[in-house]
Amino acid sequence: MKRLETLKTWMLITVLTVCGTASFASCTANEDQATPGTDNPRDGKVAEIVKRGTILIGTTGDYRPLSFREADGTYWGFGIEVANAIASQLGVGIRFVPTSWPTLTADVLAEPQTFDLAIGGITITDARRETMLMSDGYLANGKTILCRASEADRYRSLADIDKPEVRVMVNPGGLNEKFANAHLTHATITVHPKNEEIPTLIAEGKADIMITEITEAPYYVQSDTRLAAPLLEAPFTHGEIGVLMRKGQDDLLQMVNATIRRMKADGTLRRLHEKYGLVYAYE
Repeated sequence: MKRLETLKTWMLITVLTVCGTASFASCTANEDQATPGTDNPRDGKVAEIVKRGTILIGTTGDYRPLSFREADGTYWGFGIEVANAIASQLGVGIRFVPTSWPTLTADVLAEPQTFDLAIGGITITDARRETMLMSDGYLANGKTILCRASEADRYRSLADIDKPEVRVMVNPGGLNEKFANAHLTHATITVHPKNEEIPTLIAEGKADIMITEITEAPYYVQSDTRLAAPLLEAPFTHGEIGVLMRKGQDDLLQMVNATIRRMKADGTLRRLHEKYGLVYAYE
């Protein structure tokens, strides 16, 4: 019964969104007909998920404090809590499907479909929007660095980092690697396969700099006194993190955006920012 009521609710939201400025009576009278260019709400992605009873969510599980997979297989993090809110809004269970930064786009576009949406530390970009759908932002983001606390005064700009003697370490396949390759043409760049291991390698002196995000850096600084993030208040880029999914799932996108808006309105999103020590940017 709960799944049926959930489906009816999101069918109505889809109908109202598609109809735009048309009258409610006109929309209701035609809700059984597929609108040109969109899926019939009765046959949309939300209906498929509700019928299945489980939403499949792709996540890398290597990005504290947004998405991390423990050794026992449990997931935790800011993005995981947003995923749970989406599943709760749909009235369904949740199953996390492993993905990786190098394979993220391919996994989203895979046939047959690997998961319904992806969540974790996924920055909203024009390039991603060209081939996929991205939700509204739920977390401010930007490129910054981690370094050893004993050398924090040494790095005050990109110019201080972009030197042959500076060893920069990044994870493969994501925007951190792209940023390093584009902006650090003189530094020595090393690609390390496991993102979650890089902070410890920096602390141990295996490299000097980790290119990371303002969402990730505070966690590691708080967890390891050997580390510092001297440029945390002046990130190199500015953006937002959102939910990623394939095109053709407009009803699911509308539902996700509605959930994010509700979390902003009722204070849930602010409380998550406070819980994970992140700056709230949605006044």
